Amino acid sequence: MHTPFSELAHGALRFLTAGSVDDGKSTLIGRLLLDSQALMRDQVDTLQRLRRGEGALDLSLLTDGLEAEREQGITIDVAYRYFATPRRKFIIADAPGHEQYTRNMVTAAAGSHAAVILVDVTKLDLNQRPVRLLPQTRRHALLAHRLGVPHLVFAVNKIDAVADPGAAWAAVYDALRAFCADAGLQPAAILPVSALRGDNVTTALRSAWYDGPSLLHVLETLPLPQPPLSSPWRLAVQWVQRTGDGTGEQPRVLWGRLACGRVHVGAALQVFPSGQPARVAALWHHAGRPIEEAAAGQSVGVQLDRQLDVSRGDWLGAPDALTGQRRFAATVAWLDTDAAVVGQRYWLRHGHRWVQGRIAAIEHRLDIQTLQPVDVHALGANDIGRAVLETAAPLPLVPFRHAGPDGGALIVVDPRTHRTAGAALVE
Repeated sequence: MHTPFSELAHGALRFLTAGSVDDGKSTLIGRLLLDSQALMRDQVDTLQRLRRGEGALDLSLLTDGLEAEREQGITIDVAYRYFATPRRKFIIADAPGHEQYTRNMVTAAAGSHAAVILVDVTKLDLNQRPVRLLPQTRRHALLAHRLGVPHLVFAVNKIDAVADPGAAWAAVYDALRAFCADAGLQPAAILPVSALRGDNVTTALRSAWYDGPSLLHVLETLPLPQPPLSSPWRLAVQWVQRTGDGTGEQPRVLWGRLACGRVHVGAALQVFPSGQPARVAALWHHAGRPIEEAAAGQSVGVQLDRQLDVSRGDWLGAPDALTGQRRFAATVAWLDTDAAVVGQRYWLRHGHRWVQGRIAAIEHRLDIQTLQPVDVHALGANDIGRAVLETAAPLPLVPFRHAGPDGGALIVVDPRTHRTAGAALVE
């Protein structure tokens, strides 16, 4: 995932919390907000008022804002929170744990720099060797990895609620290391926490069985991804602005976010899909002032040296940087209850362009437990698999591992229900 310059300049880390239902994600976020002194006095007073007897504060109430969530004690929507320490600013996305809300987790992962995957130690059979992780824990870790989240952090929660924390930590740590090795994941950290009590969340836990960093220390020191400046520049047109210069002419400014590379006034370009050539006559900062150069991550307005028919959804880029494809292989995360089947037609969104497409082939589904491909003819809700897609019009696709969501990802929408059916990552 690529980061806008504005976030890089301020050192803001976007991370999501994920894992199985009731693993303590909302409580962990509440603990981070409380211990980093990011709460208003009235918020703390409300938590004190809602406290049940002499029990601990219900920190999950800080993020479980929807009435349905509070009644059920779960997170349904994606809740965003912000806090800062002297070392870094943070944007948190709290993703739901229930399997039927996996699509919300995919939403939270988009643009995140890190994923904190919670593992509830009290739900695991600690007498089993190796310890078997919950399916949703494995699914969220794999989804975060496939969606290009750069850093995965596993937080083994509720470590204070087991009889032998040291033995439990060792067993779960070994299980997570084995899972990561089998799945090809390289976790940034695996650490124990107690979100309810605050152990090892902001202050490092010191014990005979753990002497590593706290969760906050890990988050403060994770490296931020750098924008892809070396690739040929590309920009998806989001908005076409007509301007007046007092002479009766209305030059157009084509606005969008630069996906990669650098562009300067005078640079040659090509419009996709028309293939028409032009040059950059002027560049505009989003605040309205002219600039000489723009780089990946910046929102910029491009004025051409000639009048061309360019619309929202078209692409601008360096000559030969935009090559259209109609048939391509993709990793597909299926989110709809209606299965994906060969021959079914969908609407696909790539950048700001909508095109009709269909599933030409389904090659396999990834088994969450064995991590092996399984031959199937359909993908069900929450399945991850590999498929071949065909589109009615060519798209300037780039492999997701190179481009991230800016050119390497598509949204799949069912035209019959208008539901978001899946996410496709170009291979």
